Amino acid sequence: MAKSLVPLDKVPTQLYRYTNRSIFIGRSHNLEPLPRHYKCPEQPLHAGINIKKSFFMGPPTFRDSHRLVSALESDASQPTQQGSENMKREKFEQWDSLSAKFAGASNLPFLLLQLPQIILNARNLLAGNNMALFAVPWLGMFTGLLGNLSLLSYFIKKRETEVVVVQTLGVVSIFIVITQLAMAGAMPLPQYVATSIVVFLGLVLNFMNYFYLLNPAIWRLWEDFITIAGLSALPQVMWSTFIPYVPNSILPGLTAFIIAVLAVVTARMGKLSDRATKIVGSLSGWTATLLFMWMPVAQTWTNLLNPDNIKGLSAISMLLAMIGNGLMIPRALFTRDLMWFTGSSWACVFYGWGNLLCLYCFKCIGKEFFWSATAGFVAWIGITLWRDAEVYGHSSPLTSLKELVSGH
Repeated sequence: MAKSLVPLDKVPTQLYRYTNRSIFIGRSHNLEPLPRHYKCPEQPLHAGINIKKSFFMGPPTFRDSHRLVSALESDASQPTQQGSENMKREKFEQWDSLSAKFAGASNLPFLLLQLPQIILNARNLLAGNNMALFAVPWLGMFTGLLGNLSLLSYFIKKRETEVVVVQTLGVVSIFIVITQLAMAGAMPLPQYVATSIVVFLGLVLNFMNYFYLLNPAIWRLWEDFITIAGLSALPQVMWSTFIPYVPNSILPGLTAFIIAVLAVVTARMGKLSDRATKIVGSLSGWTATLLFMWMPVAQTWTNLLNPDNIKGLSAISMLLAMIGNGLMIPRALFTRDLMWFTGSSWACVFYGWGNLLCLYCFKCIGKEFFWSATAGFVAWIGITLWRDAEVYGHSSPLTSLKELVSGH
């Protein structure tokens, strides 16, 4: 009997491998669908499986969704073929685990990235030099905080635990900086109080949802809030970057706010098509990604306008930003998450490496430092593409990128 797998769209209830000895049968909770191109090696269902025990252990994680259990068992298989399938499955699971560990390891460079600013602010506060903190724009920090909160909600829905930790660290570290700015008077008190309420509610709601303790209706309200907030902030931040070359106006943010409210309300009322509703649902994640993608654009614009300020950039901070985002690229590619891959790759190239290039061109860093960082970055991307193509059984790394873009 030939081996076969039941197509994913024909399975009435999803079957996921939960442990080596048990399975969880039922519909998934907040899980993304399996990649259509992925063909899992056959795993037969054995008799005597303790389904009750697996049920009470809880629903599977996103990573478990890659292991679809075969519905039909072959009568016989060639040992060499079976060994080849086992090897492919083992490579796939190893890269699955390793890419998740890389994403988790990005916590360290991101922590080191914010720590110097926090320490410097603390020293200035203790010395009574509050005016030094006015050099840190609170609006820019608030934008980054909003982006982190939006991405935290996005990755909690995907059950990507390692990246949830990264985004939580980003929220907490930026909020510490904002608190320091408020203590120095560099951030107005009403805005700080409102920000504090949003951060507290955001963290509580996100982690209640992560542990399945939150009512879905409340979660939808939170998603609507971050969608409207993100869409309102993005055009306003983009516009403000080019002041004074453009008039100082809140019109871009106000216009985007009205459009965002209309889009969310019509989507919740069922007035949009399924495709349009899906687009509205993904807006919060994409706007958060675009906010982060705009940061290197604003920095590059500042560098062009004020070349002397480039000396104030820290080459180590730019390198840490490149490493932190680079460590998340393998996981984003492996899970075929275009938004995640786009944001991380853009930050690596334009924020990390791009600023290093500016520092090198203006002779602020040596050629050894720049070319070593460049060679390491290119090698890392090459290894990532090669490894992903290998575990998915592709002959070319370009196939992985094609699947990432097309979603097939």
